[in-house]
Amino acid sequence: MSSILTDIDLDTTMLLLPEILMLLGIVAMILIPNLGDATMRIPLTRTRVPIFIGGTRSEFSNNPKLPNTIASGVLGLALLTSFIYLGEEADVGNALHINEFSRLFTLLFTTALLLATIATSTRMPAKPKATPPLVADSDEVADSKVAALIDNRRQVDFHILLLTTGLGMSLMAMATNLFMLFVCLELASLSSYVLVAFHKEADVGGEAGMKYFMVGSVVSAIGIYGMSLLYIWSGSLDMVDLAAAWSAMETNDPLAIIGVGMMMVAFGFKVGAAPFHLAVPDAYSGASSPIAGLLATASKAMGFVALIRLLLIVTMPPSGQAIWMLSIALIAVLTMTWGNLAALTSDNPKRMLAYSSVAHAGYMLAAMAAIGSGLADTSTSSMILTAVVFHLLILVLFKLGAFLVLSMLESDGGGHRIEDLHGLVRREPAIGVAMFVFMLSLAGVPPLSGFLSKLLMINGIVSVSAGTGAATSTTVADWAGGVDPLFWLAVAIVLNSALSLFYYLRIGLVMFFESPETESGLRKAPNLRLAIFGCALLTLLFGVGPMSEWLLDMVTSAVDSMMGL
Repeated sequence: MSSILTDIDLDTTMLLLPEILMLLGIVAMILIPNLGDATMRIPLTRTRVPIFIGGTRSEFSNNPKLPNTIASGVLGLALLTSFIYLGEEADVGNALHINEFSRLFTLLFTTALLLATIATSTRMPAKPKATPPLVADSDEVADSKVAALIDNRRQVDFHILLLTTGLGMSLMAMATNLFMLFVCLELASLSSYVLVAFHKEADVGGEAGMKYFMVGSVVSAIGIYGMSLLYIWSGSLDMVDLAAAWSAMETNDPLAIIGVGMMMVAFGFKVGAAPFHLAVPDAYSGASSPIAGLLATASKAMGFVALIRLLLIVTMPPSGQAIWMLSIALIAVLTMTWGNLAALTSDNPKRMLAYSSVAHAGYMLAAMAAIGSGLADTSTSSMILTAVVFHLLILVLFKLGAFLVLSMLESDGGGHRIEDLHGLVRREPAIGVAMFVFMLSLAGVPPLSGFLSKLLMINGIVSVSAGTGAATSTTVADWAGGVDPLFWLAVAIVLNSALSLFYYLRIGLVMFFESPETESGLRKAPNLRLAIFGCALLTLLFGVGPMSEWLLDMVTSAVDSMMGL
């Protein structure tokens, strides 16, 4: 760490602006709400000098809306500076490397966090004029006043945790050392565990947070143990050194294989891969909708960055490795099938979207298995990885967009039952149509962005396996036996996508054709509505068309910078 601090010059500091801004935002939220008129007496005198921390706070520092404003401003600036310095590249010490790939994911993380912050202003509103309950108040009025005061008190804690999560995610995307990667990963993960259980007044939140923390702690311990085995095996945790040692390994060293396997368990939990996903549905259903959306998008992308670093940089020999491809392929098929089958039987929209998130992890793992088969050349590997990163980026739009809609329902006491979506198009036509767009994109219906990303992954897998079948086969059985097993991963994605149509269209069915339990509309929440409509519009624009070509060019350039092309 000392080498990192001493090697930073002014130019590198400018490239680190997103992380510096988030760190300054955390410090500001600790200090500003505590500013007051407190004074301290100089010993042995009657003179008092102001110390500013404590005492009676001013109207500005006492404003409960201030933490949300600070977090929104910091994340907006971090998003802007990430975009400005997208093409820059620099080393920060010997553990961090800034390039287009890491900055693209910083864009993803800050966008997801900004949307979650906007949704939180409605889901957990700050009320500057909240008053304590009076003796004459009814129980219902007293409870609402107490809830408002509690929400005001915990604004700072919540938004500090959000910025801490973003800081850990952004630094993790730049890590070139496994130890640094794991420390940053845990910084973001520990904050997310608390965010899941943040609304402790509901029993389901505390239970979900405890389950998520316990399972996450176990898999993190497994991952750290695996990392220690890799250090014993190679004497270094630098990814370049580990990659060189792995490529030079003539026979499979048990220490190295077990170490990588244990780290894959930890990263498999982060991405929600089966069978390491068991705490994911409870975490999503118990957390508030903005946090569940953050887990489904930014947290999943963070896990995939770690997995890409481990599998494609450290353990990727030039000719591929059968055990590597087979392991990922089996996990991919299990993950997508388990996720879709479980989603079919779920009546809780957040739980359904949680299992949907598991299925999407399976689709991306299938694409990564194709890269490790040894059949893909450099250009094909780049194309497949571009499809995976593109899918992670646009997932922020329609997956988090769906959770933003549920957040609006949650702010009115709903969002936990399928019945809460009944007649949503009748109650809120624009919100209902936006939700339907999100569901269609998640299902992969053309020409939406979800369809394009799945098509790119399937095309990459088919391209790798193309030409491996028996060209002279005269029967289906002969042809099926001659086709490379990778082809069946593409088939698995297609079949599972068709299966997912049932529960995605079910949401559309109840929104359009079922009678609502109430005819009243949802809260006004102009900022949240604008975020939902923006996500829906971009879901359409990033489908088949010029906007998607622009984004794909950006992703391709970022992937090439990571692969050294």
